[in-house]
Amino acid sequence: MRGSLTGKKRVEKTIQVGGQDEVVKLFGPRDSHLKRLRDAFDVQVVARGQELRIDGPEENVRRCEAALLALEAELNRGTDITDDLLEDLIERHTRPPALTATGRQAPEGEFEPWPGAAARTPGQGTYVRAMLGSEVVLCIGPAGTGKTYLAVALALHFLKRGVLSRIVLCRPAVEAGESLGFLPGDIYAKVNPYLRPLYDALHDLMDARRVRRYIDNDLIEILPLAFVRGRTLDNAFIILDEAQNCTVGQMKTFLTRLGPHARLVVTGDITQIDLPPGQKSGLVDAQERLSGVPGIRVVWLTDKDIVRHPLVRLILDAYSQEIPAPSPSEPDGEQ
Repeated sequence: MRGSLTGKKRVEKTIQVGGQDEVVKLFGPRDSHLKRLRDAFDVQVVARGQELRIDGPEENVRRCEAALLALEAELNRGTDITDDLLEDLIERHTRPPALTATGRQAPEGEFEPWPGAAARTPGQGTYVRAMLGSEVVLCIGPAGTGKTYLAVALALHFLKRGVLSRIVLCRPAVEAGESLGFLPGDIYAKVNPYLRPLYDALHDLMDARRVRRYIDNDLIEILPLAFVRGRTLDNAFIILDEAQNCTVGQMKTFLTRLGPHARLVVTGDITQIDLPPGQKSGLVDAQERLSGVPGIRVVWLTDKDIVRHPLVRLILDAYSQEIPAPSPSEPDGEQ
């Protein structure tokens, strides 16, 4: 058995896979792919329809699940699942991940972007390298620079490679200049409008069905900032979006949720702070306090890194200019 793994705590994990056609290709003829995964990771793998149950030592189950996710990703790209591909994925997920200079786990080799995601400017390249090499990254820059998109893409990369077992997406519930008033539903329904940009990034990188399945299986957790107190977020890639709208206290609470085997990325635009006048942004405070702390990187993106419509840069330039005050003139009708 190649790459035998050991684990202490035994767990059972049930995951949902795609439609019938996808199931046949994913499981292989007579479930041959599942049998190979079972032998490679020393776990029990049982398929019932579109449901898959993995049972075994916790670490083995986590890596087997990550290998299945990678196999599914290849299938969704249109790749044929061959024996060689299956063996390559097993080999990739059974050997220990490489370590960074700080001793934490990191993906082996160069960054292999999730389909459709890649750094498109030198600034974005610096940002990606910072996320690969540091456990905490603060990224500050204007709208359209890919702060959230690249963080989500890299989080999916870590999940796909089995380096970390889940993604946690967080955002403060602060309104941008107008009150939405009373919102119906439970607390999750109330905060959903604030978390929509994170869903948008996910849907840009994966189809809606896979996003829903990842959320249902707790591989992706959408977490309102108000709910982080008391949590320890471990073995996860954690993203805090729109962090300029955190208070100093909220930022301190969030940063101290970091578990011993986790990555944390904080993104925001300090030119778009929607906090009440006189209240200091937690992102501004954090970059002042934490610059130079080992293991923490602060990355600044500029308008040169904007990758949205070309007009976005011109709009931001226009709003950064002072509008000259109108010159005094005589009232209408007077000479």
